[in-house]
Amino acid sequence: MKKFRIKAVVWLAAILVLVVGFAFFAKHITQKMLDDSYPLKYEAEIDAASKKYDVDKALIYGVIKTESNFNPNAKSSAGAIGLMQIVPDTFTWLQTYYKEGEDVAFEALYDPALNIDYGTELLSILLKKYENEETAICAYNGGVGHVDSWLSDPQYSEDGKTLKIVPFPETDNYRRLVAQNKSIYNKLYFQKKSEG
Repeated sequence: MKKFRIKAVVWLAAILVLVVGFAFFAKHITQKMLDDSYPLKYEAEIDAASKKYDVDKALIYGVIKTESNFNPNAKSSAGAIGLMQIVPDTFTWLQTYYKEGEDVAFEALYDPALNIDYGTELLSILLKKYENEETAICAYNGGVGHVDSWLSDPQYSEDGKTLKIVPFPETDNYRRLVAQNKSIYNKLYFQKKSEG
C-alpha cells in the first residue's frame, strides 16, 4: 500500500511537470509565432518618423503590416510602392507642398527609411486634417477626395467628421485591418513597455 502511494505521488508529480512544461512550451511557441507574424522591423526608421511627425508607432506598424507586410519591394497594381505603398500622385503632392526643394525620384521610395518618412508624413497630414484616426486611415487608402465627399453625405456621416458607413468595401476592410494590426502591435510590444 505504501509503495502504491509513492508510485501515485511520483506519477502525479511527473504528470504535473509535463503539463506545466507543455503549457510553457505552447505559450513560447505561440509568442514566437506572433512575433514572427508581427515583427518589429525597421525600428529605428519608425521611431524617427514617429517622433518627427508625432504619429503613434503602433499605427505606423499597423499601416505597414496592412500595406506591404514589411516587404520594401512591394508594388501594387495601382502603382503604389514600398513599405507604406505610396502612389506617384501622392508622392508628387507631398514633394510639391510639404518637401519643397526636395528632388527625389519616385523609385527611391523602395528605400525603407524614405518610404517610412513619406508615409508617416502623409499619415500626420491626414490625422491633422480629419482629427479622427479612423477617418484619416480611410483617406490614406481611399483618397482625400472620396473621404471628403463621404463626410458631406448624411448617408455616410452624421457629423461630417466620422464615417458611420464606408462605401468602398476595400477601404472599409482596410480600416478594420489597420485598427486590428495596430491593436496587436500595442498588445505585443508597446503596452508592455509602458506598463513595465
